[in-house]
Amino acid sequence: MPSLLHHNTFGLDVNCRHLVEYASLNELRAALIEQVTRSGEPWLHIGQGSNLLFTRDYDGTVFHSRILGREILEEHSEEVIVRAGAGEDWDTFVRWCVERGFYGLENLGLIPGEVGASAVQNIGAYGVEAGDLIINVHTVDTHTGDERIFSHSECDYAYRSSIFKTSLKGRFVVTHVDFRLSRNFEPNLNYAALTRELTLRNLPLHEISARQLYDVIVDIRRQKLPDPKEVGSAGSFFMNPIVSSACFEELLRLNPQMPYYKLSDDYVKIPAGWLIEQCGWKGRHLGRAGVYDRQALVLVNLGGATGEEIVRLSEAIRDDVQSRFGVDIQPEVNFI
Repeated sequence: MPSLLHHNTFGLDVNCRHLVEYASLNELRAALIEQVTRSGEPWLHIGQGSNLLFTRDYDGTVFHSRILGREILEEHSEEVIVRAGAGEDWDTFVRWCVERGFYGLENLGLIPGEVGASAVQNIGAYGVEAGDLIINVHTVDTHTGDERIFSHSECDYAYRSSIFKTSLKGRFVVTHVDFRLSRNFEPNLNYAALTRELTLRNLPLHEISARQLYDVIVDIRRQKLPDPKEVGSAGSFFMNPIVSSACFEELLRLNPQMPYYKLSDDYVKIPAGWLIEQCGWKGRHLGRAGVYDRQALVLVNLGGATGEEIVRLSEAIRDDVQSRFGVDIQPEVNFI
């Protein structure tokens, strides 16, 4: 059975029945017919495996895109439309855009994964989400092999979610993604932690360049997150909970130092990492699974951990946060 050890950033030693990598639409269609339509066996599509937690061997076919390429579709004085293959490394694509003066993705630097996953997961960081800039998602229907293009509105983007994770989960495979980016740099500095870091580095907020902003965000992520080549992890394991204003007011009354991000008059986002740290989990471990000592939002494989061990750790953390704060924190990582 093919090993998935190098296809998941947790570094879990699991296998699958078949591993299929494809580099074109025709190869994808042929693989779908052979491995899915004819055999009828379970199948799973992955990127870099940076948002997956394998709890056991996968008894089916795992697909991985090698569709690469970056293309400028339209270029105007104010904006540019760029297409990227689903198999492109995400951070490489972001850096490519910044270097060419195509702006909007800077805050998403160094997020692990591939372009296709950005459209499925609606990845986000520091006040920006990929869905804010995606205009079309090109896909192949796994039932028919036909191509279908989803417009931005059809993708149903929400916090760390899209139609590809909900009602159409497993139905379509992303092949390319189109982004509308600006030619005029206007930094998104709405995230308080980011502006504090820029101020500490003596970078004037009104003069910062896109490359400086990207570099700072990359530095922050490298300081807070482990290198998957050295320590297995999936980056942020939990989503930041969104609570009602009434719930937030009560939480703030009991915890005056609690950080928060106001989304609207009705809803507020609370950092899950802060909640976890307040429960004393930062730097702790259960068996061979632990909480990263620099960022409580990150669960790590300390060496030889199984998916089940990481699941047990995550459940213990969720129980403690629920017990202390009355807030349910949901995993961002997909359990397989």
